[in-house]
Amino acid sequence: MIEIVWDEKFKRIYKKWSKKHPDLVNSFRVKMELFTDKPFHPILKTHSLSGILKGLWSLRISYEYRLIFRFVDKEKMKVLLIDIGTHEEVY
Repeated sequence: MIEIVWDEKFKRIYKKWSKKHPDLVNSFRVKMELFTDKPFHPILKTHSLSGILKGLWSLRISYEYRLIFRFVDKEKMKVLLIDIGTHEEVY
């Protein structure tokens, strides 16, 4: 099971995002529950990023919104949440 780390920066980002998109909060929760059990489930479309975001990963919250994170350990059992937003906002 994946351990998720919410640092203060991401908590602020999420608070602002959830107020702006209350209709997506439940979708976020569902995707995070799935992610903790099966981080590479096809529905999440989890993939590594390249270029200036190399070392970071992305998963799909909805068609439009992505969650950016980083694996903290080599076993890929602990992640640090980085950002959430549209494709254009986070990439």
